[in-house]
Amino acid sequence: MITLYDCSTAPSPRRARIFLAEKGVKHDTVQVDLRNGEHLREPYRALNPQCTVPLLVADDGASLTDNAAITAYVEARYPEPPLLGITPLEKAEIASWNWRIEFEGLLGIAEAMRNSAPAMANRALPGPVDYAQIPELAQRGLARVQQFLLWLDQRLEGRGFVATERFSVADITAVVAVDFARVVKIRPDEQRHPNVLRWRAAMAQRPSMAL
Repeated sequence: MITLYDCSTAPSPRRARIFLAEKGVKHDTVQVDLRNGEHLREPYRALNPQCTVPLLVADDGASLTDNAAITAYVEARYPEPPLLGITPLEKAEIASWNWRIEFEGLLGIAEAMRNSAPAMANRALPGPVDYAQIPELAQRGLARVQQFLLWLDQRLEGRGFVATERFSVADITAVVAVDFARVVKIRPDEQRHPNVLRWRAAMAQRPSMAL
C-alpha cells in the first residue's frame, strides 16, 4: 500500500492529496505535525532528510520527497485519467503552466509568509537548514501574489482550465495557490479577478477539492 506523509493544513501535501484523489489511488495517510516541528526530528528526518512534506512511500519502499516526483510516479503507474497531458504538446504546456504557477504563485506566497510570520523566525526557507527572515522579501512576495492573480485571471478568460482543454495538474496547483493566498490576506475579488472566481467555483464541484 502506498503511504502519504501529509499535513492537513499545508499547501504542498494538499497538492499530492488532490492528485491521488483524482487518480483514485488508495493509500494510507500519516499526519506530520509541522506546527510542532515533527518534520525536523527523528524518525521523520530519517525518512526524508529534506524535512519537508509531502513524502510518498511506494509499496516497494521507494521514497518520493516532492510533488514533482510524486506526480511523475503516480501518472506513470496510474495513467488514467491523464493529468500530465497526452500529446507531446499537451505535456509541454501543462509542465510549463504548472511551473509558472509554482514559481509566481506558491513561491510568492511562501516568500511573503515565511519572511513575516513570527512563527517562521529563522525558518524563511523549508528544509533542515535555518535561514533568517528578510522583511523586504515579504513585501516583494505580496506584490508577486497580487500580480499572479491578475495574470491567472487573464489566462482564464474564456477558458475552463488553466493549461489545456482538460483538467490537469496545473489546475490542482493553481487551486492550492489561490486558496493558500489567504494566509497573506490576499483573496480574488469580483472586480479584479472574475475569471479566477468563475474557474474556482467550477473546480469546487470536483470532490477532490474538498481535501
